[in-house]
Amino acid sequence: MKFINVGFGNMVSAARIVAIASPDSAPIKRLISDAKDDNRIIDVSCGRRTRAIIITDSEHVILSAIAAETITNRLSIDETEAADPDEE
Repeated sequence: MKFINVGFGNMVSAARIVAIASPDSAPIKRLISDAKDDNRIIDVSCGRRTRAIIITDSEHVILSAIAAETITNRLSIDETEAADPDEE
C-alpha cells in the first residue's frame, strides 16, 4: 500500500484517492460545505489556506495546504516507481 504526503506529515492512501481538485470553484465549495454538514471532512491544512481538495472512495473530503499540482506530481511519481522498480 502506497501513501502520499499531503502536508505536515499527514499521509493518504494512494489507492483510495478518487480526485484532486482546486478549492476555487463554486461546486467544490458546495462539496466542502456538504461534507462539513455530514462530518465527512478531514482538515490537514494546519490552519493554513486550503490549496487542494482530495476526494476519497469513501466520500471523505480532505483539505490540504499543499497545491493540487504538487500532490498530483507526488502521486504520479509514486505510480511510476511502482511500474518500474529499480533493477539492481
